[in-house]
Amino acid sequence: MFEERITIDEQILHGKPVIKGTRIPVQLILGSLVGGMTFEEIEKEYRINREDILAAMEYAAESIEKEEVFSLKAR
Repeated sequence: MFEERITIDEQILHGKPVIKGTRIPVQLILGSLVGGMTFEEIEKEYRINREDILAAMEYAAESIEKEEVFSLKAR
């Protein structure tokens, strides 16, 4: 469960979700993956582990699942 590894605290990065015990935002981890970095490169670069990366991905997936989408087309 991502809740064990992701935290949101108004005192840390203005409340953006981060890896617990760090100031590394979920957004940075996801952006690194999109940019082509491997899990191993991210682990080394940010000193986190595979479970942290997976938690960031799970957090993003659940956030998107809960998102409401509205059509912008005029009727």
